This record gives sequence, structure tokens and C-alpha cells, in this order.
Amino acid sequence: MDDPFDAGAGSILRQPKAVWATAGASVVAFMGIGLVDPILPSIARGLDATAGQVSLLFTSYFLITAVAMLLTGFVSSRIGGRKTLLLGLAFVVVFAGLAGTSDTVGQLVGFRAGWGLGNALFVSTALAVIVGAAAGGSAAAILLYESALGLGMACGPLLGAVLGNISWRYPFFGTATLMAIGFLCITAFLKEQPKPARRTSILDPVRALGHGGLASAAASAFFYNYTFFTVLAFTPFVLNMSPYRSGAVFFAWGVLLALFSVVVAPRMQKRLGSLKVLGRSLVLLAADVLVLGYGGHTAAVVCTILSGAFIGVNNTVYTELALGVSDVPRPVASAGYNFVRWFAAAAAPYFAPKIEEWTDIHVPFVVAAVTAVLGAVVVLVRRNALTHDAAELQPRHATEDGVTVFAN
Repeated sequence: MDDPFDAGAGSILRQPKAVWATAGASVVAFMGIGLVDPILPSIARGLDATAGQVSLLFTSYFLITAVAMLLTGFVSSRIGGRKTLLLGLAFVVVFAGLAGTSDTVGQLVGFRAGWGLGNALFVSTALAVIVGAAAGGSAAAILLYESALGLGMACGPLLGAVLGNISWRYPFFGTATLMAIGFLCITAFLKEQPKPARRTSILDPVRALGHGGLASAAASAFFYNYTFFTVLAFTPFVLNMSPYRSGAVFFAWGVLLALFSVVVAPRMQKRLGSLKVLGRSLVLLAADVLVLGYGGHTAAVVCTILSGAFIGVNNTVYTELALGVSDVPRPVASAGYNFVRWFAAAAAPYFAPKIEEWTDIHVPFVVAAVTAVLGAVVVLVRRNALTHDAAELQPRHATEDGVTVFAN
């Protein structure tokens, strides 16, 4: 197999400007997910809000993202990939900028919802556009996209910490500025992509969930995402660190996420098979969050960082499950899968602080451990439905008819 980093014609490094423009904007888009992590306590103090109120920044963002998954294929199949990207970027620029001007937590939550809509339109279209414009085949393009995902997840908390140490408002203004630059780059360098031969309806992703394998993948990912976003949204309040220190913790978390997603997970899948890797990783994640919840402060820091490894593995395998387990067109299958799982990403930031209020600070992590185990149970019970009859999961995101992902 050729090395995608080799300097030859198929290299990940030898791509048209349009691909680099889209990949660069993708980095910023994924940065927006973890951007607020290190500044959540600062936002709470600045707006005189509770942890539960501030955690709604994630809930509104991902709730809108989940619903928007039904719209992305509908929109892009009618106006084309380039216009969909630009529309999404425009939403992010406007609402991220407005978020920085908020005077109340309610305003901030509302603007974050608009940001989620823009991010859904952009992220769901970016991979298909990168694959369509890339040189050297889809393998290099997909690796570039996943690298952008990992880099964005790692750098988001770091940017949030650096700018947030000045003021909690600055990370929002910084994101708006970077996305505006991305908007200009895509306008200048990306030509319009061919529109799909068939237009996607809003209900197609829901109908796709009628396939047992895809529905099982989505159900398991729903439980897993609850665990994932309990770590991402609730842990900053448990760590209770300065923006710099919290940003450093989540930067290390993001580095492990990227490394295990792009490098480690494919090798583990090749040796053990995707379902075994996923089941074991979910159980290990459950154990990790239990120690995070009940250990001391040092243990919480270590387990937060370590969770990035398990999350990176899970993200890769789940995406491949969603795209390879059914014969439904991949953009539709991915939209249906993401529609289900992002509801858990919206629920966890809301319920974790509530559970703490009703019980104590440890119990939200017990719930998160249980949901990770439930995800593994679904994989075990539904393993036959989750195995595609052509082969146990085709390697790495085949994309001949376009893809919408996350993506995490």
C-alpha cells in the first residue's frame, strides 16, 4: 500500500488549493466543538450563571446539529456542495460573532444554536467536497479530512484557553474571524462540485434507519455519545482549573483522540476486527470515566486525557459502521446515524449537572459509565446485524457516491 504522506502524485501533501481551503476551514469548524471547554467556568462567572445553564451551550449546539442532519442532504443536493459550505460558514461567522456580544446566558445559548446549524451544514458537506476535489484518490483525501478533524479537536481547547484567559468573549470573536477567512478562501479557490443525480428528501435519513444494522449502529452510538459528551462538557467543572491548565488538559486529550483515530484504530481493526475493537474500547472507556469520577484530582486529569484514546478509536469505528453496514446511499445513511447520536450529545451536557444537583458529583460519571457499557451491549447483542454480508466493514470510508460524516 502506498504511503499517503509520500511526496508523489498521490500524496496527502500534494493537493489543490481548493482542498487545502476546505480542510483548513474544517479544522476551525471542529475547533468550535471543544472551544468553550476551558472557559465554561469563566463564562459562568462572567454571566452569573450556574454550571447547568452554561452546559446548555453544548445542548443547544448539538440539538440543532441533530435536527439539521435531516436538512443537510436536502440542501446540498439542491444548491450544490460549494454553496452549502459557504452557507454554513456564513452562519458560523454571524452567530459566533454574536455569541461574543452576549449579555445573558440565554442569549449565548441561542447564538450557539445558530452556530450549530452552520456547523452542521459545513461539516456534513466538507468530506464529500474534499474527496471530489482531491488529487491522488479518496484514501489521501479521507486521511486529510480525519487529520483536520483531529487537529481541530485538539486545538479548539487550546485556542479557547489562550483567548479565554483574556476574556471569555474572545474565543467567539476569534472563531468568527477564522471562519470568515475560511469563507474567503473557499470562495476564491473552490469551484462548484457536480450536484447528485438524485435529490435527497428530508425524510430519507429517517427511512434509512429502517435497516437493522444501521439502526443498531445508531443506537449504540447514542449511548456512547452520552458518555463522550459527559467527559467533554461536564469534566471542566470537576477539574476546576484555570483556562490555561484546562486548555492544556483538553489539548492533550485531543492529541490522543487524533492519534488513535487516524493511526491506531485502523491497525487494531485489521488485527482484531471492528466489532471486537469497538466493544473492548467501550468497556475500557466505562472504566476510565468511573476512575475519573471517583479518583482524586490527579486521577481525574489523567483519565480525562486518557479518554481521548478510547474516544478516537470509537469515533473511527462508528463512522465506518454507519457508512458500511447497509446498502443505503452513504450520505443518507450517515445523516440518519448522526440524527440519532447527536441527541445524546445534546442530552449529556444538560443531564450531567442536573444529576449532580440531585445526587453528588460522582454519580454523573456512573451514569456515563453505564451508557458506555450499554453501547457495548448493543454491539454484542446486534453483532450479526452490524456485520455487512459483503465483508466485515469495508476499509476506511468508501466514498464513491459522497459522504457526510461526524463526525465527532
